[in-house]
Amino acid sequence: MSYELQVNGKRHRVDTDADTPLLYVLRNELGLNGAKFGCGLGQCGACTVTLDGAPVMSCIVPVSVVGARKIGTVEGLGTATQPGVLQQAFIDEQAAQCGYCIAGMIMRAQALLDQHPAPSDEQIRRHMMPNLCRCGTHMRILRAVRRAADTLKAQDGGGRS
Repeated sequence: MSYELQVNGKRHRVDTDADTPLLYVLRNELGLNGAKFGCGLGQCGACTVTLDGAPVMSCIVPVSVVGARKIGTVEGLGTATQPGVLQQAFIDEQAAQCGYCIAGMIMRAQALLDQHPAPSDEQIRRHMMPNLCRCGTHMRILRAVRRAADTLKAQDGGGRS
C-alpha cells in the first residue's frame, strides 16, 4: 500500500505493507537513521519519535495507523553543525556515552519540553523513565533536559511557565 507521511515538516510517499513498523519506514525508506532498533518490543525507547508531539516507540507502531499525524525525529531538531537547544544541552552535559539511546532520549525529552517548558526535576525523571540507557548516563541526561529547559526559559525572557 501507499502511505503519505509528514516527517519533520516534509511530506513523503512510501509504498510498504500496512503492518511495517514506522521505525523501518523511517530508517529504510526515508534514510532517517536517528531512531534505533533496540528491543523491537517497545520496552527500551531507542526508537522513540513523536507523533503529533507525543513520544511513541516507533518499533511497535504500524505505518498504517500513523495517518495524517505529524512525525518528529531527531533529524528534525537540528544538524551536526547547528544542533537544536536540546541537542546542544546533551552535548554540553556529555550525556551520550555509546550514543545508541540518545536520539530516543532526545525525542522523549523534546515531547516533554514542548508540553511543559519548565518541568520540575520529578517531572523530568517520570517522563524519561520509559527510555533506557545501558551505559548509565541517566544523571547526565537529566541534567541535559534541565539545561535545555533553562536555556529555553532564558531565550524566552523568562516568559515560559
